[in-house]
Amino acid sequence: MTTVAPSVEVMPRRLAPLRQLVVGVDGGGTKTRAVILDGNRILGEGEAGPSNPLRVGIGNGATAIREAVDKACAAAVIHRNDLVAVGVGLAGVRRMDIRARMRDVLAEKLGIQNIEIVSDGDIALYGATDGHPGIVVISGTGSISVGMNRQGKRSYAGGWGPVAGDEGSGSWIARRALQAVARATDERGPKTSLTKAACDFFQVASPDDLSTAIYAPSMTNDRIAAFSKRVIEAAEDGDQVAREILQEAGIELGRAAIAVMRKLKMEQERFQVTFIGGVFAAGELVIGPLRDQITRVAKRAFIANPSFSPTVAAARMAQEHLRLPIAV
Repeated sequence: MTTVAPSVEVMPRRLAPLRQLVVGVDGGGTKTRAVILDGNRILGEGEAGPSNPLRVGIGNGATAIREAVDKACAAAVIHRNDLVAVGVGLAGVRRMDIRARMRDVLAEKLGIQNIEIVSDGDIALYGATDGHPGIVVISGTGSISVGMNRQGKRSYAGGWGPVAGDEGSGSWIARRALQAVARATDERGPKTSLTKAACDFFQVASPDDLSTAIYAPSMTNDRIAAFSKRVIEAAEDGDQVAREILQEAGIELGRAAIAVMRKLKMEQERFQVTFIGGVFAAGELVIGPLRDQITRVAKRAFIANPSFSPTVAAARMAQEHLRLPIAV
């Protein structure tokens, strides 16, 4: 499913009422994005490296956020001191102590006291439903489902990382594919075109050399997760093993969404479900079984594209936190 962000009007710097300028940040394990908002108008955007504190540490994460914010300010032709609030959606901050420490470090690095920090799943949900009840299923390098019911209660499922979870994510799909290649090579499982795809992707001469590549000290989870794109291609070309892996990914993502809706007692309600992340480039190969899982439990649920991006959602949450008017 394609993520569609709403069209916005870029506003010249000279017309921006500075009292309303806020910045939204979407920070993860791969990159950090920032956007300057004046009301509903995007004035500038910036990007930097990873900021997940569990991956890079709190100090490095805060530095990446400041870099992304400064680039967005430069694009908007404003100074960081012009910003009245910061909204940050950040991977790795579900623990309150980490969130508090990150906020303290960010306040010092940015020189801004009005900082709202939530999880990356929270801003994805807000951006998906514009703050209304619903569920967002995120599947990129990792995976998580986040939901909110009519009473404003939130619930999460997934987000446990590549060792303990991330079922249905890019890293999970890639690992399942590599396991299938190992079985095929040993003649413990069916032959698959994933064998050649894996050798090409990891630049080895034969399947027997794959272990050297995938267990190399320099190999990262992001690099392994990137192999999921080849799995999608193989499935689209008709490889049955790849198709079964993607089908199972959809089922696992559906189970996470169902866990969220059951905890929130949403089974009988009408609510929006949105899919975000690179895995959904597989289309119906993943979305089909995911949709089947959801509609089996919540027949009134409907699928829709996000209202706006997670980065813009973070900025709008900052506006809401300060009770700033949102200009139209």
